[in-house]
Amino acid sequence: MDKNNAPQPLYTAHGKPAGRIRQKNEESILAAAAEEFARYGFKGTSMNAIATRAGLPKANVHYYFNSKLGLYVEVMRHILELWDTAFDDLTVDDDPATALAEYIRIKMEFSRRHPEASKIFAMEVISGCECLSEHFNKDYRNWFRGRAAVFDAWIAAGKMDPVDPMHLIFMIWSSTQHYADFSDQIRRINGKRMTRADFARASDNLIAVILKGCGLTPPPTPER
Repeated sequence: MDKNNAPQPLYTAHGKPAGRIRQKNEESILAAAAEEFARYGFKGTSMNAIATRAGLPKANVHYYFNSKLGLYVEVMRHILELWDTAFDDLTVDDDPATALAEYIRIKMEFSRRHPEASKIFAMEVISGCECLSEHFNKDYRNWFRGRAAVFDAWIAAGKMDPVDPMHLIFMIWSSTQHYADFSDQIRRINGKRMTRADFARASDNLIAVILKGCGLTPPPTPER
């Protein structure tokens, strides 16, 4: 796995020759859209509300994004692209403990920095994935099977205990995204919002539990 594969800014221009002003406006619009969609859902969000939150005229929002649906899909596309990219470079030559620990930390950092996008994705999946049907296609299923095949190779080589790769990946996804999707529940139980240090401790705990369940020894905690 690429050790430089750290979380990147979520809201960046995509697919267009973006100058600095254009990129700034697109970032503002996408960030505002994520806030509105996470708070009110797709149906409860208006382009006018997004424009107001972004501090831009409504006409500017329509200039960059033709429709509310297009904007909604673009917000989700960003988070999915980042989640998937973080797992793209997994190979059979990687050390399982190091690779899994790194991936868990990256996913937790996504939850810390981009909770709104994660919540939008969760709501979309719960409602049936209608707007993401094109994403979860044959190519995506092949990508997922490729990740699972790496786990199978590690198991065959005796590098980790025999566990079901599919369910292990689902466990990592659900446990790391929980800290974004259910942040309000966590806040009410803890009596405060999670800090960066809280996320680091939660990451350490997830790594210890998940890796030990795979028969792996967690690597040393990085200096903070």
